[in-house]
Amino acid sequence: MKARRSIHSFALALFAIASFTRAAVGPTFAERLGWPASAVVVILHVDDVGMAHSSNLGAIEASERGVATSFAVMMPCPWVPEISRYLKDHPAIDSGLHLTLTAEWTLYRWGPLAGKSQVPGLVDEEGCLWKSVALVAQHATPDEVEREIRAQIDRAQVLGLPITHLDSHMGTLFSRPDYFDRFVKVAVEKKIPLLAVGGHATHTRRENLAALTGLQPWIKQIWNAGLPLLDDLHSSSGSWPPAEKTATLKALLASLNPGVTEIIFHASRPTEDFPLITHSSASRLADLDALTDPSVKQFIAERGIILTTWKELMARRGRAAAIE
Repeated sequence: MKARRSIHSFALALFAIASFTRAAVGPTFAERLGWPASAVVVILHVDDVGMAHSSNLGAIEASERGVATSFAVMMPCPWVPEISRYLKDHPAIDSGLHLTLTAEWTLYRWGPLAGKSQVPGLVDEEGCLWKSVALVAQHATPDEVEREIRAQIDRAQVLGLPITHLDSHMGTLFSRPDYFDRFVKVAVEKKIPLLAVGGHATHTRRENLAALTGLQPWIKQIWNAGLPLLDDLHSSSGSWPPAEKTATLKALLASLNPGVTEIIFHASRPTEDFPLITHSSASRLADLDALTDPSVKQFIAERGIILTTWKELMARRGRAAAIE
């Protein structure tokens, strides 16, 4: 699991590092979206919804009882129908798609929604999606990646799921520039916000030492297509000791620079079978405990931190100016 987490963090950080200007000057994207220059604006986001019943329970509890403001659904996974029924009864929830091109677990796996014959490069010897980002990058073409992205969006639309934004499970869509290009293409075409860091990326850079460049041109394209951007991203909560998650979350919130920051969690309410799927069960429960701890909500209020959603970002982007 540690290696998979490293790949995930690396891919997300690679994109963030490559997509911001080191000598960044001027307003944050929060300020461009209409908040004060000093505003610390945060999306507290839950990934892996739809993966298992436990994942759905955690996302719902973190949203209803806690401070989570957004989550994203893995469309190829078995428990998507459950969360789709919930969302029909709770249309105000900020729910995006966690576009899924890998099936990383040993005993619990899934295949592509486009079908094996349409995306053979995304499928392993078991007929499932590859277990790692590296294997996807080795075998899958950009055409296959785009085909599967579209199939997952189509499935969500058939089920009537809202799509407030798009992001990438294990960061696969950030692993190759041609994959990311297709990601941007579909998001711009469908006018759906996508996870992209275009600001100071302070915490994202701290998650990885790489100093790569080359993806900056997409930032202006995304923004000027009418889609919002993040200033920063934190994706390493899975590495926090479970007993220290609440304290670590508060420390992270206190350290944020002005701008829009997304912090990613995998909050779950483990059922009896969940530890058979992932040995990160305890960590995921600790995510849920942190997000529902009343002291975290109080800390956010005392600090004047503004919680937001992708839905609000998109609404504000419609009133914001283009980048010249």
